[in-house]
Amino acid sequence: MTIIPTLRYRDAPAAIEWLCNAFGFEKKLVVPGDGDTVAHAQLTFGRGMVMVSSARDTEFDRLVQPPEPGAVCTQSPFLVVDDVDRHYARAKAAGAEMVTEIWDEPHGRGYACRDPEGHVWCFGDYDPWA
Repeated sequence: MTIIPTLRYRDAPAAIEWLCNAFGFEKKLVVPGDGDTVAHAQLTFGRGMVMVSSARDTEFDRLVQPPEPGAVCTQSPFLVVDDVDRHYARAKAAGAEMVTEIWDEPHGRGYACRDPEGHVWCFGDYDPWA
């Protein structure tokens, strides 16, 4: 089984550029939609991937899209990074809103932030596969 998180964005083209710049994602596939929208995108991060598309006015999209930046989210992708401090600095320089500062726990080091549309992301050096 493979798990791939999916995220909707009001401005998906801008979000894709931001995610690549701020977090280090790479574009694997971007399928344009009508107008300035994205029908489907695949962004890779090491061995992982997220799928991104433009938010639409559907019942499903209203369930998964934060109503506004800063709203409560009920999920958060966790991405394993080699250098938490360097990744934190990159995300902060790109304008990520830091939800938590860098933490140290017995199992690893990490931090959490929001992207410009309110999705919460967690990054850390804890790799449960290692």
